[in-house]
Amino acid sequence: MKLTTLKFTAYCFILFCFPILTAFINPQRDTIDDQHFRVRTIVIDAGHGGKDPGAHGLNSTEKAVALSIAKKLRDAINDQLPGIKVIMTRDDNTFIPLNERSQIANDHHANLFISIHCNSSPEGTAQIAHKQKGVKVLVYGIKRKGEQQEAVRENSSIYQEKNYKETYESYDPNDPANQIVLNAYMQKYRKQSIYFGDLLMKQFESTGDRVTLGVAEQSVLVLARSGMPSVLIETGFINNPSEEDYLNSATGQAEIVDSIVGAIKEYKSQVDSK
Repeated sequence: MKLTTLKFTAYCFILFCFPILTAFINPQRDTIDDQHFRVRTIVIDAGHGGKDPGAHGLNSTEKAVALSIAKKLRDAINDQLPGIKVIMTRDDNTFIPLNERSQIANDHHANLFISIHCNSSPEGTAQIAHKQKGVKVLVYGIKRKGEQQEAVRENSSIYQEKNYKETYESYDPNDPANQIVLNAYMQKYRKQSIYFGDLLMKQFESTGDRVTLGVAEQSVLVLARSGMPSVLIETGFINNPSEEDYLNSATGQAEIVDSIVGAIKEYKSQVDSK
């Protein structure tokens, strides 16, 4: 009887309070529903950095590859889309806490948040047949049973931070209260994030003939508090020697950047015309 009453109370709370939480979750304007919305500011986040190397290949680290691609992406946007302001969360080998990365985007009223990363499969650099390869896009989704490994690996960066328990103590996707708040973010920007992710996949398929692994919803912390459409791009498996070579090559990085810029152009064309 008590359990039934508790469930009913929780249902009533969500039913009547969720719209209010959604309305006030982001004190800035609603960047999706605003009829005057334009893609004017993009934040590029080079994953990891400093004391956090991210995933390892045989000859390189994720933090270095991500930064190199992020800088080239910044330069390409400045060159091809001069009307867009580009903000970098880091432009050198600096460690930036995960919560500060999304806050940078929020503080600059960004319209799009793009986090650049490299993927890695569980066997690491060990030589096995049929090593994983391909590009994947993550958008924020509430944690669920059987969550895929990318979110667990990317979220491990918090253990490099001082006082991480205090900083992220309120982040527990299994807590009903947090699920309500985080779901407000997710519902507000989910559709546009997935839409941009789909555009990225199409570009990757047509540029460089990449293996594409699709768009997945996972509870990645760096995207959790971003008050705008946000994606995390796993540009390739750095622990796969052939992919590592591609990720570090001038040709590979140019193709990755071209794909992202192509998706931005199409996304901007669609949302600016509404």
